[in-house]
Amino acid sequence: MKTNKQDNQTILIVDDETDLLKGLSRSLKHRLDNIHIITAGNGKDALVKVKSAPDMVLLDIKMPGMGGMEVLDSIMASQPETTVVMMTAFGSIELAVEALRRGAWDFVTKPLDLDSLARLIRRGLERSQLQRVNAQLRDQLESDKNWQNFTGSSPAIKQLQQSIDMVARTEYTVLILGASGTGKEIAARMIHHLSPRREKPFIMVNCPAIPEHLLESELFGYRRGAFTGADSNHEGMFVQASGGTICLDEIGDIPVSLQTKLLRVLQNKEIKVLGSRKTTPIDVRILASTNQDLLAKIREGSFREDLYYRLNVVSLLTPRLDEIPEDITLLANHFLRQACAELGCQQKSFSLEALRLLSRRQWPGNARELQNTVRRAAMFCPQEIIEAKYLDSPTPNESPQEALVEAEIEHYKEAKETCLKSFTQTYISNLLHHTTGNISQAARLSGLTRAALQRIMKRHDIDVEQFRVPGKPDSNRNSM
Repeated sequence: MKTNKQDNQTILIVDDETDLLKGLSRSLKHRLDNIHIITAGNGKDALVKVKSAPDMVLLDIKMPGMGGMEVLDSIMASQPETTVVMMTAFGSIELAVEALRRGAWDFVTKPLDLDSLARLIRRGLERSQLQRVNAQLRDQLESDKNWQNFTGSSPAIKQLQQSIDMVARTEYTVLILGASGTGKEIAARMIHHLSPRREKPFIMVNCPAIPEHLLESELFGYRRGAFTGADSNHEGMFVQASGGTICLDEIGDIPVSLQTKLLRVLQNKEIKVLGSRKTTPIDVRILASTNQDLLAKIREGSFREDLYYRLNVVSLLTPRLDEIPEDITLLANHFLRQACAELGCQQKSFSLEALRLLSRRQWPGNARELQNTVRRAAMFCPQEIIEAKYLDSPTPNESPQEALVEAEIEHYKEAKETCLKSFTQTYISNLLHHTTGNISQAARLSGLTRAALQRIMKRHDIDVEQFRVPGKPDSNRNSM
């Protein structure tokens, strides 16, 4: 008897046992309404099929070649909100804890109790549906506030605002240059938002996050049989962005072989899908961004000069905070209003001492670092007025002003590394203490993905268990 009803949701089952794939698919279709099941017999095939964004993944841990844990890490790195349930015949507490630590939502052992599994899948699909709704709402909110994130009165910011407004009305290819954290993605989104293509899709492609051997198939798509594991057609990102805008983030990291194919796309406005003999015309505006010196990469031979000039029809530069010091307090107050709205708390303000400290501090992470600092201050300061002590003192017994003096007499690189390490450890510890060890909630509050937060914790040897309350259920498994 069927135990639930779903709305055409997709489940990807990954296992190297063919009989299990067939039997489990048949059993779940019998127990669950309106589900579409796709299968993969190995880890590499799974990584290809997970790009179609299934609502849930059932993933076997022990497989030849690429194992389940490695597949899980890849999924969490590229699609951290995916609901993944691990399966294994080699069940152990240590294995379960490790899978959950890496981002899995739950863990089941073989032989499978099919009725219990069906109930678990129902909860997982409900979680996935809510995740998608929340993501859509976040995207809508981001679109509304993106333009405000370029708040400022400096000539550089005013020039950037004017340039975005002018270039958005055109169809020109735009190359967005700037250091990390300066708002290159915001600039790309605003170009799309202000353009005639605003009602069509905007797709941001994080080129370094996609494995090199998958990047071409993800951009251009593939036909069934194009390569081992391609048992169905797959639309690439250029087709998915049809009528809209695609931004190739960190364009300088793509391999030269793929640069040649991108050059043809820019020249001819058409793509060749893997496994197809024909070219497909596309209607999409192309933007690109980078924090690298592409001219230096051209001299090194790692970036094509002709592609550079095709991309650089118009270039925009997002300034570093040290280039617009007069805008730091304006941005900080804007980020504070945003943070208070996000936290649902009363509006707060900075003391004069706090504003002076913000203006004098070095911001190697630029606006992103400033925004995260303000978010933390808004979250941890219980008073309406935020004093300087809440703005990330490197050590508990050292004032921010003393830290600045020390930074001036130390070697810059050493001082920076020490401060960043101390800041990271203090911030993550405070964050996990605030959420009693709930990693999913901590990731949302910090603006990090769950996978990124876990990588930072691992790098700094921070054990989440010390922050969890004894006897309190681990809410990570059921949180979004």
